[in-house]
Amino acid sequence: MKEPDLVSHTAEVSTFAGQDAAADAIGPFAVVFRNCVQQRGLSLDRIRGRLADQGINVSLATLSYWQRGRSQPERADSLRAVDALEAILDLPSGSLRSRIGPSRSRGRITSAAPGLDASRQVFGERSHVERALGTEFAQFNSDFVALTIHETVQINSQRRCLAVTVKQVIRATQAGARHITVVHDEISAESATLIPHYGRLGTVRRLPELRVFVAEIDFGRPLARDESALIAYTLRYGPEPAERTYYERRVRTSPHEYLLHVCFQPDVLPISCHRYFREQIDTPARYERRVALDVSHTSHMLLHKCSPCVHGMSWQWSR
Repeated sequence: MKEPDLVSHTAEVSTFAGQDAAADAIGPFAVVFRNCVQQRGLSLDRIRGRLADQGINVSLATLSYWQRGRSQPERADSLRAVDALEAILDLPSGSLRSRIGPSRSRGRITSAAPGLDASRQVFGERSHVERALGTEFAQFNSDFVALTIHETVQINSQRRCLAVTVKQVIRATQAGARHITVVHDEISAESATLIPHYGRLGTVRRLPELRVFVAEIDFGRPLARDESALIAYTLRYGPEPAERTYYERRVRTSPHEYLLHVCFQPDVLPISCHRYFREQIDTPARYERRVALDVSHTSHMLLHKCSPCVHGMSWQWSR
């Protein structure tokens, strides 16, 4: 699923065997930094001192926050410190900087809804979604923001997507908001069906030539400014022509919470799952991190105040 906008079961690499292992390790910045520090046998105070010798001043508290994942380097001086840390820890150039996740939201989330520039930043120029919506794309869901987004994806025993259930809490940014437009692409649009659970199904458009499904879900009445509403629905995909190996959402605002939950069949399980993000739809995936299957044969990832970009999970099937 695309549009409206990670604490999870994880199996992280925790041992290193020289530069090659560090470069190939799976994990975010905090995990790789922490494990490298432990393997090198260096204290944070000693690391701080070696940074200071190069004219780079970073507090012990900041280094501790970085390795525990409470914060991450983002400012120019912090990124300079990361480059120096790679040399101090005897790591290949870029092996730490490349693990830094997307910039985190700071302060109160504003009520400003996404505009055309924000949409194109995530969807890309002349995307299938923009082509499907036409002139409506410029005002795509511009009268509200998403507060929470929960998605459950069902993968069947043929390794194809059977259905996705979406639940959102939204807040109106102006008076008069009446419906949300939901868009799903890369599906067999002619056979897909949408079943609303909260909200009333309105206009449905199927564009098989673009593999795009568009539907409106009505709130039942116009919302007041800053009023919240809950919508939920299940989209049944119909017969899918190809195996599904990923699921992602294009996030244009900063919701308080985004949960992606992928359910597999017990007799057909993937050999690995990873979460990732991309700054926009046509840029490479970054911040790969292994996500474990639980006892119910599902994987999930949970984002708090996630930044606008593409967030998703991929998995690999055995051959």
